[in-house]
Amino acid sequence: MSFKAAAVQMCSGVDPIRNVETMAKLVREAAAQGATYIQTPEMTGILQRDRAALRSVLKAEADDMVVREASALAAELRVYLHVGSTPIALTDGKIANRGFLFGPDGIKICDYDKIHMFDVDLENGESWRESAAYRPGSTARIADLAFGKLGFSICYDVRFPELFRQQAVAGAEIMSVPAAFTKQTGEAHWEILLRARAIENGLFVIAAAQAGKHEDGRETFGHSMIVDPWGRVLAEAGPTDEGVIVADIDTAAVHGARAKIPNLKNARSFVLEEVTPTGKGGVAA
Repeated sequence: MSFKAAAVQMCSGVDPIRNVETMAKLVREAAAQGATYIQTPEMTGILQRDRAALRSVLKAEADDMVVREASALAAELRVYLHVGSTPIALTDGKIANRGFLFGPDGIKICDYDKIHMFDVDLENGESWRESAAYRPGSTARIADLAFGKLGFSICYDVRFPELFRQQAVAGAEIMSVPAAFTKQTGEAHWEILLRARAIENGLFVIAAAQAGKHEDGRETFGHSMIVDPWGRVLAEAGPTDEGVIVADIDTAAVHGARAKIPNLKNARSFVLEEVTPTGKGGVAA
């Protein structure tokens, strides 16, 4: 089935109200360009490194302004609106990095909590410990929509190919990768990872990203992308600008790519053995 998809690129700051206004403006732009599926980036509602300041403005899902506005926009514009993620306060004091998908009636179809936590020390001195504040998700989901089967991931999840493979085997034709990639890691790996996940699973990848220098001091890579099952980049945004990219998606291309390279069908289970040397010039049997 054919449809027009859009990825919204943002530079979210520390004020949720202003971020929601930007989200609404860009979602309307995407709908005006004919998009019926619109995806926003990771942390659409706020990017705030100060954990105390972040917690002071967070709400439970039922009271979150991003959730409320996205539901209303989806119903008004008659689109599938996918909030890539926004932080949600949980009852145990932790935070969920949670994505939301709303249907054209404004009703929530499903949500998805980021599974893999970005706990890393970068060469430029940046240190990230998502697990210190965020509770990781444990459930992957596929939404069976009018235009195709949509799988979910968020940012760092893209580095875990097994998540994509399991969803592809289960029938996913499109994978979402909303993100807030750092500039350093984005320059090295962003495009390669997105194209690799598309190629190895024979599916479309739609990746809405945060971009530019943010109020909390971080810098994100941008370059939102839509990639086809053959690994071709159908649309790409710039490194810093807010805006919208769109591309025509035909899920028939998924079945075509998988017919040409049937690696999902050809996969085999195997046993991994470790071989230990027994001495000079010899190995264990």
